[in-house]
Amino acid sequence: MSAESQTKAPINWPGAIVLLGTPIAALILIPWYAYHHDFTLGAWLSFILLLAFSSLSITAGYHRLWSHRAYEASLPVKLILMIGGTFAIQNSILFWSSGHRVHHRHVDDIELDPYSAKKGFWYSHIGWMLRDYPNGTPDYKNVPDLLNDKLVMFQHNYYIPLVLLTSLGIPGLIGWAIGDIWGVMLLGGLLRLIISHHVTFFINSLCHMFGKRPYTDENTARDNFWLAIFTWGEGYHNYHHIFQYDYRNGVKWWQYDPTKWLIWSLSTMGLTKNLRRIPSFNIKRAELAMKFKYAEKNLAIFGHDVDEDIAQIKNKIALEYDTFTHTLNEWAHLKEQELQAKKASVAEKIHQIDVKLKHEFHAVEKSLIEQSERMELMLRSLKKEMKRV
Repeated sequence: MSAESQTKAPINWPGAIVLLGTPIAALILIPWYAYHHDFTLGAWLSFILLLAFSSLSITAGYHRLWSHRAYEASLPVKLILMIGGTFAIQNSILFWSSGHRVHHRHVDDIELDPYSAKKGFWYSHIGWMLRDYPNGTPDYKNVPDLLNDKLVMFQHNYYIPLVLLTSLGIPGLIGWAIGDIWGVMLLGGLLRLIISHHVTFFINSLCHMFGKRPYTDENTARDNFWLAIFTWGEGYHNYHHIFQYDYRNGVKWWQYDPTKWLIWSLSTMGLTKNLRRIPSFNIKRAELAMKFKYAEKNLAIFGHDVDEDIAQIKNKIALEYDTFTHTLNEWAHLKEQELQAKKASVAEKIHQIDVKLKHEFHAVEKSLIEQSERMELMLRSLKKEMKRV
């Protein structure tokens, strides 16, 4: 859909009413209720638990399960995630996943990316949802797997009734059980919905604007620890955009990714399986490539002012990278031979080159760290000398 057609598209009234009407209702009803009745502890607990339920159903279900097929889930898990995703009111699994796959395929393309961050914060955060598709329906050709999924299609075909049932039924039943129906409806229903919406929307907007790019600079996606906290682990977006089929977003053990922990925990109980992981070697390769790129950019800033020692570091970095790339190409070539020929001799060569590659990789990485530290010290010293001049 082009930018012009998006502008001319009719207003998506259901979406506009939900996205703009619910915050207005919350600003009026929640303070009024708090002033006249106050909220019980149970109502606040319902807010926290239902926020986790609906948000994790989007991240673990809509996103990593159905959009990216990063793992497989048993029917009970899929059913619970479908209910929670419906409760989050972010359209059907089919619609959400189709749009998200388009986003990954055409990321940052102003014409084709449905929520391109290059159109600004407002558009990527919420503006793109306030207008209909020009022909009234999206193209589902990119989700043939979901078109054949009975649970996905059931939710899609009965989406509105299911939204009403979950939105009123879940907080209503909890409120009835704890004796605070209106308190739970306002906190666990209304306020939870607004927070859940904008937490998800932050991934499309802020995660493409603020943070670091340790794996690729070919798109606007960023890794941001603080956003990961608010988005249930989705804040490591730079990693996700280069390795979208990994069930993890926070790939390092210390990175906050409760969605990853949920999926893994379910796998230990046999409720999820075939968790897809990008090989650590591929991840390190991407990191190392970016380190080389950033090192070269830092050196290029000084242009003709770099001294002989810095020039030597630059040449050494380039030489090490060329050697490393040659080894990678050799490994890839032999791997292809193994797939085609299936010969024992080729497999043995692959094993040898694999050992060599791992050894060389660690050596290059260690050298790079040492050279980077030395380069940074020299650059700081050079900057001080230039300031004095």
